[in-house]
Amino acid sequence: MTDIKIVLRDFSKRFNEDLEKYFSFPEGAEKRVIDAMHYSLTIGGKRLRPFLLCECANLFGVEYQTALPAAVSLEMLHTYSLIHDDLPAMDNDDLRRGQPTCHKKFDEATAILAGDGLLTYAFEVLSNALEIKPAQRLALVQLLSSAAGSFGGMVAGQTLDLYARSTGDKSSDEAIISRLEEMKTGRLLRYACEAGAVLGQANEQSRRILVDYSRKVGQAFQIADDILDQEGNQELVGKTLHKDDNQNKFTFVKYYGTDKARKLAIKLIDEAIEQISVFGEKSENLKSLARYIIERNY
Repeated sequence: MTDIKIVLRDFSKRFNEDLEKYFSFPEGAEKRVIDAMHYSLTIGGKRLRPFLLCECANLFGVEYQTALPAAVSLEMLHTYSLIHDDLPAMDNDDLRRGQPTCHKKFDEATAILAGDGLLTYAFEVLSNALEIKPAQRLALVQLLSSAAGSFGGMVAGQTLDLYARSTGDKSSDEAIISRLEEMKTGRLLRYACEAGAVLGQANEQSRRILVDYSRKVGQAFQIADDILDQEGNQELVGKTLHKDDNQNKFTFVKYYGTDKARKLAIKLIDEAIEQISVFGEKSENLKSLARYIIERNY
């Protein structure tokens, strides 16, 4: 079995070095927002989403350097969502990736602008990626904008996270929790897998397998996050814990209980690993990543 921690560490080192190529810093007062963007993007993070994108692309023979701009744009968009999620008007958090959140390091106005800056820069990076064929670039832009947006994407998911409350009906509540995860957490994980398929010009069957894999991994990822919020070590997790209970959030753990939620996550990961096995030896990192998602402590 691949030692996925070493693989992720090596990928993150290379990816973080490549991120620096996408930044220049102006001399004027506007440098402040670039500093905030750079700070939030580079203070840490597991880099799971760009790794997932590059690994899925690799299934079809697409090299890292070709997939890199798509992976960078995805991580920029993901980081924008974290900056905005942490704002006082949203989840009101002081800690992210083990460091002060953007609005604590700088100020609230700068954090809003830094999030806006990363969101728009993500699409600039993606649309300017000459390594990727024009038709594929267009497909990626459409997929990423949909994943991030208000109609079944992250914006819709964050809205549901902020305002959804128990209906008192068990089946309805379960549907809300699943929908929330699918939009807020799952959409970018799905995009990472679909983007790999687009870059590799995969057939429809292969693309469906990757989407199914991403959905199972996404649900398991969210369950693991919910459990870490309850049982994790804050220094390792790198963000404020017990927020879900304090804010009366809808979670898998709250609905199922910790033991049942953990068993569900294991079942989902087993299914994801079985599905991805059709790609043979090239899927080893994706199998190990799936298992790591529910075994991690941060």
